[in-house]
Amino acid sequence: MTYLIFDGALEGDEGMDSDKKISIAVIRRLPRYYRYLGDLLSKDVVRISSRELSERMGITASQIRQDLNNFGGFGQQGYGYNVEFLYEEIGKILGLDKNYSVIIVGAGNLGQALANYAKFDKRGFTVKGLFDVNPRLVGMSIREIEIKDIDEMEQFVRENDIDIAILTLPRTKAISVANDLVDWGIEAIWNFAPIDLNLPEHVTVENVHLLDSLMTLSYNLKENKANKEEE
Repeated sequence: MTYLIFDGALEGDEGMDSDKKISIAVIRRLPRYYRYLGDLLSKDVVRISSRELSERMGITASQIRQDLNNFGGFGQQGYGYNVEFLYEEIGKILGLDKNYSVIIVGAGNLGQALANYAKFDKRGFTVKGLFDVNPRLVGMSIREIEIKDIDEMEQFVRENDIDIAILTLPRTKAISVANDLVDWGIEAIWNFAPIDLNLPEHVTVENVHLLDSLMTLSYNLKENKANKEEE
């Protein structure tokens, strides 16, 4: 079964009620399940109950069961979940049973850090190209991948069947570059630029705003301190 996200929800194209949509909140929890199950596998854990998994993850057992029931359940009463099977099935739902070719546009500090992240390869995301406008960076290599001038990007994308583009660009450049990438056939963009991209519906965009996350941390820190002062 394959799943697609539409308007903040997810639909299955086979074996699933066509009217049923899965919330983005559920979808965003799937990588956490995958990560925790992978950790359990590395410790040779064969099976786990929803209660035991909830204690590890800080999610209620009821929420776990509800989330997984959206995709068929996977558990057995009195047994719980087979860790390896559930890990593999969630991987399939997330599309991790496939390989993806990736380019990074913007080879500054963040772009280089992402290119150096070895776990991308382990999950099937292979960085094929790095691009930048800075002549001091062009010609350098990151993990044996040469940074190319951005003027070479169109030909590279068209010739190498690229699935995903990662943008680590200033906001002033992100929109025009994203539009070019879409014109060249890119249908998935992981955007680290400090701006939300408005692209055609067939293009999947995941916006990552690092400063938003830091401000959320700041808020929680402030609240925790305020609560301690009240005690």
